[in-house]
Amino acid sequence: MISTAFGEVIITNDGTIILNKMEVLQPAVKMLVELSKSQDIVVGDGTTTVVVIAGALLKQCLVLLNCGIHPTVISDSLHKASQKAVGILTAMAVPVELSDCDSLVKSSSTSLYSKVVSQYSTLLAPFAVDVVLFVVDPTNPNLVDLHDVRIVKRLGGTVDDTELVKGLVFDKKVSHSSGGLTRVENANIAIIQF
Repeated sequence: MISTAFGEVIITNDGTIILNKMEVLQPAVKMLVELSKSQDIVVGDGTTTVVVIAGALLKQCLVLLNCGIHPTVISDSLHKASQKAVGILTAMAVPVELSDCDSLVKSSSTSLYSKVVSQYSTLLAPFAVDVVLFVVDPTNPNLVDLHDVRIVKRLGGTVDDTELVKGLVFDKKVSHSSGGLTRVENANIAIIQF
C-alpha cells in the first residue's frame, strides 16, 4: 500500500508501480528504478526480482570496494559473470516450436503465476498463445509486434467474460444526434494507416 503526497492510496504488488510512485533522489536508487522500468518494457515481468538481485550485487560491490578492490576489476568480474550466466541459461534452454501449442500454453501459464490473474491462467494462457500465433509473421517468427494486439477493457463482468476477437474491433458508438447511418449492409471498409 502506497500513500502519495496528494493523499492517493494505491494497493499493488507490482514492483514497477511501487518504484514509479516513490520519490527517489539517490543516484544508485534512481538506477534501480530505471532498471525496473526497462525490465517491465522488455519482458513485462520480473521487475521486483531484477531490483532485488541488482541491490544484492551492489551491496557485495560495496564490500569489495571497502576491501580495496579497484572498481574496474569489480566491473570486469561482473561482466564475466554475466557472460557465464547467459551461457549456462542458454545451455539449459529448451527450444519451443510455434507448432507446439501445449508447450506454448504451459510457458504462458508459468508467466501468469506471478500475476494477480494467476487463478485465471487456464483461461488466459490459451488466449495469449492464440493472440500471438494470430499476429506472428510466419516468415519472421522472432519478431512479434504486440502493437497488433489490442486489449479492450469493459466495466462490469468478470475475467470469465473474456473473449478473443480475430479481426478488427471498433469500440466507438454511433452518434445518433448527427443523423448519420446506423446500419450498413455489405459495406466495403478501407483502413489507411499513415
